[in-house]
Amino acid sequence: MLETFFNAPFDPNRRLQHQIQERLIEAILSGVWPLHEPLPATRVFSKRINVSRNTIAIVYERLAEDGYLKAINRRGYFINERHIREQLNIRIDERAKDVLPTSQRPFDPNSFFNHRYSNTENIKKPSNWRTFEYPFIYGQLALDKTSVARWRDCVRLAGTAQHAMTWIGDLVDQDDEMLVDQIIRRMLPQRGFRAEPDEILVTVGAQNALFLAAHLFCQTGVRVDLEEPGYVDARNIFKAFGAEIHAHQVDSNGMRVGDDLNGTDLVYVTPGHQSPTNVTMSMERRLGLLARAEIQDFIVLEDDYEHELNFVGAQKPSLRSFDRTGRVIHVSSLSKALFPGLRLGFIAADARIITELRSLRRLMYRHPSALDQRAMALFLAEGHYDSHTRRQRKLLSQKWKRMFQLIERYLPDCHATMTTGGSAVWLRLPEGVNATDVQAKAAEEGVLVESGDIHFSSPKPPRNRLRLGFGAIDEDKIGPGLKRLGQVLSKAL
Repeated sequence: MLETFFNAPFDPNRRLQHQIQERLIEAILSGVWPLHEPLPATRVFSKRINVSRNTIAIVYERLAEDGYLKAINRRGYFINERHIREQLNIRIDERAKDVLPTSQRPFDPNSFFNHRYSNTENIKKPSNWRTFEYPFIYGQLALDKTSVARWRDCVRLAGTAQHAMTWIGDLVDQDDEMLVDQIIRRMLPQRGFRAEPDEILVTVGAQNALFLAAHLFCQTGVRVDLEEPGYVDARNIFKAFGAEIHAHQVDSNGMRVGDDLNGTDLVYVTPGHQSPTNVTMSMERRLGLLARAEIQDFIVLEDDYEHELNFVGAQKPSLRSFDRTGRVIHVSSLSKALFPGLRLGFIAADARIITELRSLRRLMYRHPSALDQRAMALFLAEGHYDSHTRRQRKLLSQKWKRMFQLIERYLPDCHATMTTGGSAVWLRLPEGVNATDVQAKAAEEGVLVESGDIHFSSPKPPRNRLRLGFGAIDEDKIGPGLKRLGQVLSKAL
């Protein structure tokens, strides 16, 4: 019976010892091996599953250290019955049978929800996007083996005795001091401003920062002004807290700034690379927005999620760099341009705002993983983040140029919004072409693209927009992918 847990082949991408250990634990807890018999000898078992004897010996020793096995001299390894009983023994109080009603009452959780988050419209991205031949998916990046190796080294270093005391304990509501210092010294100068430690809060990614801010400032009756088209998850977050949403059109200079901002309480903008069009907000509009914020007394929530990815001209300073009164809340990601799945970001804001956000965060999850924070601090301190950014900027700038060149060749009837950088292209299809239909047909041909109508808050959004991300697709596949997309479009015309 023990061998049945080893019939499936081992994963060549994972350590063999770990896989054997996992399967043995599963077998032990399933009760397939008699408690009075020793496990197969290392020589016998290694032959049965075709691995080295030393590997089995190491696994047995580890399971003994963890309490699953016990070694008996000259007899071998036995299942530790006491430990297994502790794992599996769940006692049911017999008195419950007399107290609980005999007939069960159906439970409808819907009647208890104060908000149905599952009803919100979101961007749908297939989890199997890697299986597409041409994945023009936004928000994903190609593997950078150098950065993966360096990140692994930093995690390993963070786990040593030298750094362990910074993360083995509960930080309560604080952040890793080294990471905060690295953000202040390495990240903020690139954005054109400085901050004190009490003006920084580490978050579980930039989107978590938006949720914290919305939780603090939004409720029924609060007005929030957004870009149109704009970041759909931000819109959903503000609406979930009861905010009244006002949309402002975006053109080649970013969100339009005018008298229609009168009466707002909070303005959410993505000035560096507007989401989803990737245009950059002009300096005139940046200053105009801040002037109105002072005169009309509203908050500006600046989402600078892709600050590093600028390919044309100098980096523009952030809105917060011009902030004289503390009205700008600056949100940024530490992981989007590195490893999107890492989920680390930060907020830079007036100390009084950070105090409230820190207290709110404590109620939600106290703080992001202290181990991840220390690893990121080391990654920054050793210059790996800057090196990664340089490599990414070079790679993505080449793809960016290639995208615009080949869109003109293979999609001549489409209009690509010109940008100064970013990791996606906003595409307008010919009038009358439905982008959702194109998305479905393209997927059948192995081309993954994103329909753009979800980014509009209008009940009747334009239906002929696509977003083509190029962070995850190999550069040599951009041409064939766009050519195939062009063939799909030609059938739709």
